[in-house]
Amino acid sequence: MPIDTRLGLALALALVSAPLWAEEPLSAIDWLSQSVSAPATRTGPAEPPVSQGVSNGDVSVSVLGGPSPDAVGLLRPEVTGLPANLWGLGDTAAIATAIGHERPVTLPALRGLLLSVLLAEATPPADASPQGTLLLARIDKLLDLGALDQARALLDAAGTPSPALFRRSFDVALLTGEEDRGCRVMISAPGLAPTFPARIFCLARSGDWNAAALTLRTAQALGYVTPEEDALLSRFLDPDLFEGDPALAPPARVTPLAWRMFEAIGEPLPTVTLPIAFAHAELRPQAGWKSQIEAAERLTRAGAIAPNVLLGLYTERKPAASGGVWDRVAAFQRFESALLADRRLDIEKTLPDIWSQLAGAELEAAFAELYGERLANLVLDGDAGRIAYEAGLLSPAFEAVAKTRVPASPREYFLTALAKGDLAAAPAPDSLTRAIKPAFTGAPLAPDLQALLDANRTGEAILAAIDRIESGVQGNLPAVTEGLALLRAVGQDRIARRAALELILLERRG
Repeated sequence: MPIDTRLGLALALALVSAPLWAEEPLSAIDWLSQSVSAPATRTGPAEPPVSQGVSNGDVSVSVLGGPSPDAVGLLRPEVTGLPANLWGLGDTAAIATAIGHERPVTLPALRGLLLSVLLAEATPPADASPQGTLLLARIDKLLDLGALDQARALLDAAGTPSPALFRRSFDVALLTGEEDRGCRVMISAPGLAPTFPARIFCLARSGDWNAAALTLRTAQALGYVTPEEDALLSRFLDPDLFEGDPALAPPARVTPLAWRMFEAIGEPLPTVTLPIAFAHAELRPQAGWKSQIEAAERLTRAGAIAPNVLLGLYTERKPAASGGVWDRVAAFQRFESALLADRRLDIEKTLPDIWSQLAGAELEAAFAELYGERLANLVLDGDAGRIAYEAGLLSPAFEAVAKTRVPASPREYFLTALAKGDLAAAPAPDSLTRAIKPAFTGAPLAPDLQALLDANRTGEAILAAIDRIESGVQGNLPAVTEGLALLRAVGQDRIARRAALELILLERRG
């Protein structure tokens, strides 16, 4: 008998007395696959070592000195500019709630800051436990944001997986085409008790269809799979038996495991209406070019992938159709061809078109990251010159770009002064800039934000500041002043300036 078959038989018997669903608190994200069953008494993830000694340039993985896995992080304080004592006297449950709060983060600078907070290594709160509540909250927020690469890195840094951590790691593997890796971890970790659907899926992926079928029959006999799961698993194991039958109805709650099995039986579910993390599945080679581009646009807009991924897809081949995404591809290729050939007149002609196309899809910040500095160094006339300057201000080189142009209007004068960090003599031409200027010219902190800083609860203060600045997108201008002033008070002046520039230059409505 093959070893995988013996493992399948053993698992089937072991699962007779195992609970079907993981006994852990409900996640802030409700689409996690029920891949493992946790024991009634949970011991939490294994205690990480004091220092794991893994370093790569400015990124490292280490724990600062407590037994709680909540200290695990990827970015050192000297890289993020955030204090090692990021959470101070905060309460773990309250911090986890603040992290999991549903917040639209439309400004790229604030998305980057939020990711830094989530990935920072920091001393855990005093009440942190071995269960890793704060670590799980951070990972869940990364999953919620679609930042699967970052979530996977944080999961790997946490070390030996608990059931709660493995559920998240397994789903990341399913959505990124690494399901075999997830299955190997499941089989090799004796502390993980896979649920029937996950075990059946992994046995089939390993090629042991007999053990998978036996496990399904055991689950059917014991009533450990729902009718919907039974129908999906049966088709997954032997789709030929159901040839000609009507397609299965999608489940009300689509998990990565269910999505992957629907794809395997030839009934793929569209990801556009699913949480953004599912868009990663459309980046795999199996997806069509149009699906890959649309998924990459969605993920780029959310700041979940680097703009270079979208650049590669935009330039992969010539579009064979027109309208929608194809118009953006065609406009992008015309612009890039002009830029690569250094044809100034063609750049002036194509730049307004691609800028308009990408602005309509809220992708102009990604374009600016790719080309803003280079465009700002060109001598362009008319509308193209203005766009090049604004793209440069939206790029990481915004400070240097601000020195390259003589302001042509009160608005440009304010933008230039903001980019340079000196607004003292700059008139504010409208209501938004009048809300921005005080934050850079000595406005006092809001009392509640000052109270957080007094308690060294810098992380919570930053989360509150992000929410307040974003509320300015909806017109809450006093909150803009408060949020930007807080960022400057905690040493994040550069991010405050970038966020303010984005508030002015980007058309966002949340």
